[in-house]
Amino acid sequence: MEYKGRYSIFDPTGIQTYPVSQRRNKVMLDDLIDPEKIHTDESPVSKSVNSLLQTIAGAIAGARKHNKPVIVFTGAHAIKNGLGPILVDLVGRGVITLVAGNGATAIHDFELALIGQTSEDVPRALQEGQFGMAHEFSHINTALSVGDQNLLGYGESLGKMICEESFCREVSKRIEGGKKTIRFQYPQVSVLATCYHKNVPFTVHVGIGTDVNDQHVSFDGRAKGGCSGRDFLIFVEQIARLQQGGVVLNIGSAVTGPEVLLKAVSMAANIGRAPAGLITADFDLRPHDARQMTDEQSPGYYFRDQKSIVTRIPEAFGGQGFYICGDQKQTLPLLYRYILEQMKEAAE
Repeated sequence: MEYKGRYSIFDPTGIQTYPVSQRRNKVMLDDLIDPEKIHTDESPVSKSVNSLLQTIAGAIAGARKHNKPVIVFTGAHAIKNGLGPILVDLVGRGVITLVAGNGATAIHDFELALIGQTSEDVPRALQEGQFGMAHEFSHINTALSVGDQNLLGYGESLGKMICEESFCREVSKRIEGGKKTIRFQYPQVSVLATCYHKNVPFTVHVGIGTDVNDQHVSFDGRAKGGCSGRDFLIFVEQIARLQQGGVVLNIGSAVTGPEVLLKAVSMAANIGRAPAGLITADFDLRPHDARQMTDEQSPGYYFRDQKSIVTRIPEAFGGQGFYICGDQKQTLPLLYRYILEQMKEAAE
C-alpha cells in the first residue's frame, strides 16, 4: 500500500511466503460433519437445551413457510469445527436466506474449498515466523482488488473466484503474471461457493489488521474495506426485510456479529423498516444470566452477544431471544435435525 504521511511504516515486500500445501493443518475433509448421518435418537444436550433447539427449529420452519428471512451470522469456529456442511445443506434447501461472518470465517471456508484442509498449527507456525504466511492468501487479496474495481462485495468476490472460471482467471493473471492457475479442489464443501450458486448473500464483516491475508504484500486495505462495506449494506437490506418477522441466529460470534446486527437494526428502524416479532438465538459456551444484562457491575453485562442478541434487540421490537449454551458440535447438528423434521411436518 502506498503511504505519503509523516510516519514510518513497515515494508511488507520482504515477507517470505510458502505454499499452503506444505502447511500443517488440524482440520481435514474427514473431520467435516456429514449431514446425512445426523439421525441419532440420543440427544447429547440437556432437556432444557433440547427443548430450546426444537423451539428455534419450529420458528425457522415457520419463517420459511411464510417466506420470512432466516439469517445466520457465524464465527470462524463453526467452519473450523467441521460444521460448514450443515450451512451448505440449509442454504441449498432454501432455509437460510443470508450467511454472514467475519474475515476468519471466510478464510477457513476458502482454505477448505482450495485444499480440503484448514486451521493451521498456530503456536508452531508463530515461532517460525510463518503464521498466516501461506502464499495462497494472496488469492483472497487479489480477488478483493478485482472485486472492488467491479464494485462487488467481499463474500461475492470470493464466491465468484471459486465458482466462475473467468473471474478466477482474472485473479490468476494478477498473481505472478498468471504463471499458475488457481484450482479449487473441493468447492462442494464451501459455504461461499454454495451461497454464490444459490444467489444467497454471504456477507463478510472485517477489520483492518485482523486477518492473516492482511500480512501480505498483496493486501489492499481500500479494496478490503470497500468490499466489506458493500457487504454491510447488503446485510442491512436483508435485516430491513424482517418487518413481518423472521429469525436471526448468531453462532459463536462474541463481538462482530452482535455489533453488526445492532447497527443494521438501528439503520432499518431509522427509515421505518424496523423488524417486528423477531426471533433471535445466540449459540455459545459461556453461561448466561439474564439478570446481568441490566447490571453494569456484572461481567455478563459486557458480553455483547448475550446483551444485544438475546435481550436488547428482540425486546426493542416485540420479539423473543434465546440463548443456547453448549458445544456447537452438539447443538448445531441437533438444530439441523429438528429443522428438517419441522419443515417436513409443516409441508404435510
